[in-house]
Amino acid sequence: MVDDDDIARSKAIQQRTGKTFHVATRLLPERVREPTYVMYAFFRVADEVVDDPGDRTPEEQRAELITLKRAALGEIEAEDPVIAAFSEMRARHGIADADVEIFIDAMLADIETSRYETYDELEAYMDGSASAVGRMMTAVMEPEQPETALPHATALGEAFQMTNFLRDVREDIVERDRIYLPQATLERHDVSEKELFNFEMSPQFAAVMKDELRRTERLYEEGVAGIKYLPKDCQLAVLLAAVLYADHHRAIRTLEYDVLSTTPQLSTARKLYLAAKTRWRWAWNKDPEAVFSEVSSIGQSGGRHHGAEPVERLPTR
Repeated sequence: MVDDDDIARSKAIQQRTGKTFHVATRLLPERVREPTYVMYAFFRVADEVVDDPGDRTPEEQRAELITLKRAALGEIEAEDPVIAAFSEMRARHGIADADVEIFIDAMLADIETSRYETYDELEAYMDGSASAVGRMMTAVMEPEQPETALPHATALGEAFQMTNFLRDVREDIVERDRIYLPQATLERHDVSEKELFNFEMSPQFAAVMKDELRRTERLYEEGVAGIKYLPKDCQLAVLLAAVLYADHHRAIRTLEYDVLSTTPQLSTARKLYLAAKTRWRWAWNKDPEAVFSEVSSIGQSGGRHHGAEPVERLPTR
């Protein structure tokens, strides 16, 4: 049984490394909130094998991820209490083994793959790194019609991941030598890798960002359209997560698409404002699409909203 210590440990990981997601998670009912903490902690443990390798070689990283996968699937005993808690939670909620496997496969891909030629290639990667996460979350929520909810959950998971990629262009270059922007989009707008590594902002790079923001915003529309298929006590939390993640697009536009000089972040005050506004609208209208349209910068003006709110900037490295 997943005990209180496991939940507290997992919650602390989410509070430390997933502040935006944590705001929304707090609105979930306890039956879903606690498994969500455990899932998020599992994802972070796996992600850190890749993103914070220390002195581990690629071969050692791969071996660690494969061991982690086997423990998560209950094939071997887990040494890490976070992985043991996830394995138990996975079995209890019927999370598909395939989604766990494809998630770990995406982490394995990150060890050696740092560029994606086309969006189709990037999307295949995100099916493991993000969409599988959406499907696992859906399994924990237990909607009445999972087959109807799942395609939308997949789209929303992909949207969240793309927002992270668009926000973190500089960070991914500096800390991980990775470029998640599709090479085809960069080439179409005549942006070279050298320009990115020199952090050269240009109208051409702004055009790249505009294209990928629009693509991602279509995913938000598809994802939010499926929130109504989730259990009623989960809908507000998922809606708020969508509002918060999508607000990074406003922040990016406020910076005139310059994510090469800084990494835009939402201030705590901004998150609390959006949470209060979303809850207020939800009290009067339980239609997720309508509330998203009213509250989200994407919904308000089809992704053209520039906003006037200040953007919190992370220090450049």
